[in-house]
Amino acid sequence: MNRDLQLQFTQLYEMHQGWLSNFLRKRLNCSHKAADLMQDTYLKVLVSGKIPPTEYARQYLTCIAKGLVVDQYRRWRIEQAYLESISHLPEEHHSSPEKRLEVIETLIEIDTLLHQVSEKARQAFLLRRLEGLSYSDIAVQLNVSISSVEKYIAKALQACAIAMMERHK
Repeated sequence: MNRDLQLQFTQLYEMHQGWLSNFLRKRLNCSHKAADLMQDTYLKVLVSGKIPPTEYARQYLTCIAKGLVVDQYRRWRIEQAYLESISHLPEEHHSSPEKRLEVIETLIEIDTLLHQVSEKARQAFLLRRLEGLSYSDIAVQLNVSISSVEKYIAKALQACAIAMMERHK
């Protein structure tokens, strides 16, 4: 990092860290999570190598922080849904904490991946894979043609295939 960029980053941090900490604490109701997300926000700025102009600094930091808050809530919802689903299993079917974390991380990756396709494509894919509905049943439920369902599912599968190829590079 060049000296000028380092100075700009330090100034950005010093000018806005208190405000950003309060902003995040209000949204998360937890000072520890707020501190983590504040660090993640500044890390994203640092990694991007782009320091916003002073007059737009709070807007820029807000945009990044809000995205991280949404990601945090999405992660929490997925984790809670998974833990709820396994809570009904007999004790001998419970996996280790490490395995549970691995499953949760995989579910989060899948969720992130499916949020890269359209809402209808995501719905069609999930109805097919999780509910086992036929293409015609999905078409009725989504109020679209069977041809559209085929395209939606193909789009979702394509996104999955691309993600798998990128993961194994």
